[in-house]
Amino acid sequence: MAIVPYQNRLKKLASELRKNMTPWEKKLWYEFLREQSPRFLRQKPLGSYIVDFYCPTLRLAIEVDGGQHYEPEGMERDAIRTAELGSMGITVLRFSNADIKENLSGVCSSITNLIQEKMKEGTP
Repeated sequence: MAIVPYQNRLKKLASELRKNMTPWEKKLWYEFLREQSPRFLRQKPLGSYIVDFYCPTLRLAIEVDGGQHYEPEGMERDAIRTAELGSMGITVLRFSNADIKENLSGVCSSITNLIQEKMKEGTP
C-alpha cells in the first residue's frame, strides 16, 4: 500500500484539532469509530489536507461537515478536496452535523456497509 504524503506543517494543527473536536465529531468518535476494526485515526493529515477521520487500511476518510460546507464556496472547495484525495486512492465519505445529531444509527450503518464492502474487495 502506498503511503500518502502530507505537509509536515499540518502536524501541529492536526494535534490541536484532535484536542478540540466538534460535538458531532466527538459523538461519532466516542460512540462508534474509536472501537472499529480496522482502526480509524482522528484529524489525520493527508496530502495538503487534514481529514476528520481516516482508516489507512481501507484508505477511507470520513468527514463531518458543518453548515459552511453547504454554501456554494464550501461545496466547491469540498469537491476539489474530494477529487485530490481520490487521486491518492482515498475514498471520502461525508456526513453533516445534522446527520450525526439526528440519525447516528443511519450514519453508523452507512460506514459499516462501506467498511464491509471494502473488506470484501480487499481494498486497496
